[in-house]
Amino acid sequence: MRITKKQKQQILKIFESTYQDAKTALRFDSVFQLLIAVILSAQTNDNQVNKITRDLFARYPEPKDYLLLTQGELEQYIRTCGLYKNKAKNILASCRMICEQFDGQVPDNRNDLMLLPGVGRKTANVILNVGFGKPALAVDTHVFRVARRLGLANGATPDAVEKELCALIPKEKWGSAHLWLIWHGRKICAAQKPKCHLCPCEEICPKLNYQTNPKKE
Repeated sequence: MRITKKQKQQILKIFESTYQDAKTALRFDSVFQLLIAVILSAQTNDNQVNKITRDLFARYPEPKDYLLLTQGELEQYIRTCGLYKNKAKNILASCRMICEQFDGQVPDNRNDLMLLPGVGRKTANVILNVGFGKPALAVDTHVFRVARRLGLANGATPDAVEKELCALIPKEKWGSAHLWLIWHGRKICAAQKPKCHLCPCEEICPKLNYQTNPKKE
C-alpha cells in the first residue's frame, strides 16, 4: 500500500516537530574523532562507542597519534565493540592515508572520504553533514527501515532509498531528516515489535503493508 506525496510530507512535518531537537548521540571534538566514532558505531550502539572513545580520544586525539599503535594495541581499546579486529585494521589504515595523502586532515568530499578504508557512502555522508555542514543524507539501518516501512521510500538498497529521500526532502533538511528517522527508529519504529500505538504517524503509516508482508523488512 503506497501513500501519497501529500501524506509523505505530512509524515515529515510530524517528524520535524517531534524530533526537532535531535542530535547525534556520538561524542567527539573534531571531524577526525567523528570519523573514528562513526567507523566504530557499525553494529555497535552509540553509548558503547562513547565509552570506548572517551579513553581512546584522550590518549590519541589526532590521526598521527595512531601511527604509533600496532593493530593489537588498538584492538585492546576497542575490543568491546562489534567487529573490532576489522575496525582496528581500517582505522589504522585510514589514519595513515589521512597523514600521507591528505596532510593530516579528513577530506571534505565524498570521493576522497570513500577512499579511506572502512568508509562507505553512509559514513561519508555522516562526515560531510555532521562534520562539515554539507548537505548529505546518510542511510543507515534505522533510516532504511523506517523510510521503507512508512512508505517514504521504496528502494531495495540504501543508495536507492537515499536517492528517493533526497528527492522528497529539501536539501537544507537532509541532515536533520537523517536524525529524525534514526530517532524514530530507535524510540518507536523498532525492527522487531514496533510501538505503533505510540507513533505520531500511526494514522498515516501504511502499516497494513508491513503487517501483511513482514519478509520485506
